[in-house]
Amino acid sequence: QVQLVESGGGSVQAGGSLRLSCAASGSFISINAMSWYRQEPGKQRELVASITSGGGTNYADSVKGRFTISRDNAENTVYLQMNSLKPEDTAVYYCHVDVRIGLSQYGDWGQGTQVTVSS
Repeated sequence: QVQLVESGGGSVQAGGSLRLSCAASGSFISINAMSWYRQEPGKQRELVASITSGGGTNYADSVKGRFTISRDNAENTVYLQMNSLKPEDTAVYYCHVDVRIGLSQYGDWGQGTQVTVSS
């Protein structure tokens, strides 16, 4: 129903920047919220940032002022610009989208991309 392709992860030193992308494709009518989550080994997946179809954003306190979420509705793509990265930002980052298919709403996850920040 929905295919999500993530890119942009990698390794960077503390203070550096990375930009994640997640492109959605499939047979959906529209995309509502698009979000980024992250998960460290042995820990629960946590919300990093989300953006509504109208552009409203929400951030975890730990990333406010450093990360920026944005979306290109024409390309069905969500981005996460990560600046001033810290070692504690190291995790697998997953995008999540809420889509409308027919009269129903569905959520789906990307495959995850590793972000490693060294001190």
